[in-house]
Amino acid sequence: MPGTPRPTFTRSLLAPRHWPAWLGVAVIWLIAQLPQAALLWLGRRLGALVLRVPSERRHIAETNIALCFPELDAAAQAALVDANLRDIGLMLVEFALGWMGSDRRMARIPTRIEGLQHLEAARTHGKGVLLVGGHFSHLELCARLVSQRIRIAGMYRKMDSAVFEWIVLRSRLHYAEAMFDKDDIRGTVKHLRGGGTLWYAPDQDMRSKDSVFVPFFGVPAATITATHHLARMSGAVVIPFFHRRLPDGQGYALRLGAPLEDFPGTDVLTDTARVNVCIEQMVREAPEQYLWVHKRFKTRPADTPAPY
Repeated sequence: MPGTPRPTFTRSLLAPRHWPAWLGVAVIWLIAQLPQAALLWLGRRLGALVLRVPSERRHIAETNIALCFPELDAAAQAALVDANLRDIGLMLVEFALGWMGSDRRMARIPTRIEGLQHLEAARTHGKGVLLVGGHFSHLELCARLVSQRIRIAGMYRKMDSAVFEWIVLRSRLHYAEAMFDKDDIRGTVKHLRGGGTLWYAPDQDMRSKDSVFVPFFGVPAATITATHHLARMSGAVVIPFFHRRLPDGQGYALRLGAPLEDFPGTDVLTDTARVNVCIEQMVREAPEQYLWVHKRFKTRPADTPAPY
């Protein structure tokens, strides 16, 4: 099997130092068993709590939104920050559902998927596909929802907790064709060359030597160049993957956009900027659902002050 193998259970995971993690796993499992209406209700209550509790994350979200939406007045920016912090509560319960919800439960979630013809066209020509998305609150759940229709693999970063690494990797491998460590470039390229489909999100500041500064909402942002390099080495087509939560419990809208034309090109800066433009478009469709609490602009060009 390509990618990271399914993890095996070891007795060391039962050591007392891991008991708090197991308690957290139990809570997550219980949340995932709630009926959909109750789960969304809990997410909204958790979001209201996040909104009221003072946190550095509010400052980060305020800074990001002020940088990215200067056209909004102060009241509109504050409203978007509040909506984004409330959305974190829904993110928590959606992660629980994405990891531990049953297949039967997934099949009952209202899901609208558009653009599958773009994927089929690539496969007809024997091409692998890079589904490029962003870090939205529902990314884990939507990856699982789209896996009901298409076979996908994913890239991930190993978790610090051994218990959560065992639980979450097993959960992802339940629905994903494969999971590749972020540093497993060889395995990822091989999968794409074989006609596989890979989902990943290149929109976080990874402080990587393979990053370049390109605009994100008009602000220079350190952005990894992996999309350009993976497409160049594998011959895969790059398809933007949009997803958003619909209001009032109506489910989720997923959309595969048209493949990026003439990608990759000869210039890594141009290609990486094009990817950021795609992610901007995704964010503008549901700005309150984006992960604004991440320090997207923590790495700055020389002689540029840190915004946080």
